Amino acid sequence: MKHSIKLSALILVAVAFLITGCRGKQEISSSYSLFKFDTTCVGSNGDGSQTLRAWGTGPSIDKAIEQAKKNAVSDVIFKGIKGDKGCNQNAIVTEVNARERYEEYFDRFFADGGEYLNFVYETSNKDRSRVKSKGNSRENYGVVVTVNRSALRDQLRRDGIIK
Repeated sequence: MKHSIKLSALILVAVAFLITGCRGKQEISSSYSLFKFDTTCVGSNGDGSQTLRAWGTGPSIDKAIEQAKKNAVSDVIFKGIKGDKGCNQNAIVTEVNARERYEEYFDRFFADGGEYLNFVYETSNKDRSRVKSKGNSRENYGVVVTVNRSALRDQLRRDGIIK
C-alpha cells in the first residue's frame, strides 16, 4: 500500500515536470520586471563575433529590443563578456572612465538608429529566442544577438578611442 502511494506521487511529480517543460514563449514573473539582467554568453564564433543574450527595457517590445542591442554592444566595449563557451573576453576599451571622457562620441554612437547597429544584429527574431518579463509600464526582453567584436574594435581604433 505504501509502495503504491509513493509510486503514484512519483508519477504525479514526473507529469508535472513534463507539463511545465512543454511551453512556447518564455515569460518571467512580473516581480522581476525591475531587475537588471546581465548580458550572458551564448557562444563565440570563429569570425571574431560573439553570440550573447542581452536584456533591454522599454515601453514597447521594439524599444526594449533596441535597448538590448545597445546593452550588448556597450557590455562588449566597456565590461567584457565573461563565461564559458569561448566567450571569456576582456572589454575592448580598458581606459578608466572612457565613457565619460569620450561622451560626445559614445552619445552619437549609441543614439537611436546610431552607428552601434552596424555591429549587432538579432540572431533570431523568433519568439522562442526571446524571454519576456513585463511590469506595469515597462517590458524587459532578453534577446539573442551577435556582436561583431573584431569589426567593433577596428572601428574604435580608426576613431581614435583605442590604440
